[in-house]
Amino acid sequence: MKRILLVEDDPNLGLLLQDYLQLKGKFDVVLSTDGDEGLRAFNKQQFDLCILDVMMPKKDGFTLGKEIRKINQNVPIIFATAKAMMEDKASAYDLGGDDYITKPFRIEELLMRINALLKRVSIKEPEPVGPQQTLFEIGDYTFDVTTQMIQFKGQNQKLSTKEAELLQLLCKNKNSVLTREEALLSIWHDDNYFNGRSMDVFLSKLRKYLREDPKVEILNVHGKGYKLLVN
Repeated sequence: MKRILLVEDDPNLGLLLQDYLQLKGKFDVVLSTDGDEGLRAFNKQQFDLCILDVMMPKKDGFTLGKEIRKINQNVPIIFATAKAMMEDKASAYDLGGDDYITKPFRIEELLMRINALLKRVSIKEPEPVGPQQTLFEIGDYTFDVTTQMIQFKGQNQKLSTKEAELLQLLCKNKNSVLTREEALLSIWHDDNYFNGRSMDVFLSKLRKYLREDPKVEILNVHGKGYKLLVN
């Protein structure tokens, strides 16, 4: 049985979701009513997935998600909010979220999203055996995948998880085309419109971080994807 952390400040909605998921999805659902309580619960137990309401007292869902990501980089996170703005969706993915659902939503849709995320985790290919490259030279920049840090002439730039994953893919395909579909499926697991817009935001940030070296450029390859060009 999969254990889910549900953090929702509306007690009626929280109990409704908890009962439904435990009955229909056959999950063990731990319900917390604010961000602080949710973080304490996460530190006490192992969870297979987290559902975080964004608008909460004491600690909002985005802050909680960021703190969870410091503890566990891999647990799937679904953000739930009444807002449907692109900025909020970009923030959700920027903080390491795996999915985003807008209130009001059908409980059946939430269950489908949960099952889809857990399925992706279960069928994820094992990491290749042997040492993996964690340091990349990008012109005069050094990119450390482990610390998610770019260094340039003694100056460090910390990347978000999604920015680091995207830059790592670009580095692995340096001077070759990284298709848009491959990037979206590898990082967001879905190549829908909203994920594509979110990725465009992260690409703009990466271009800004790498702009000090004229030998480095992230190109749009029309109809195909992107290329990290290093002369």
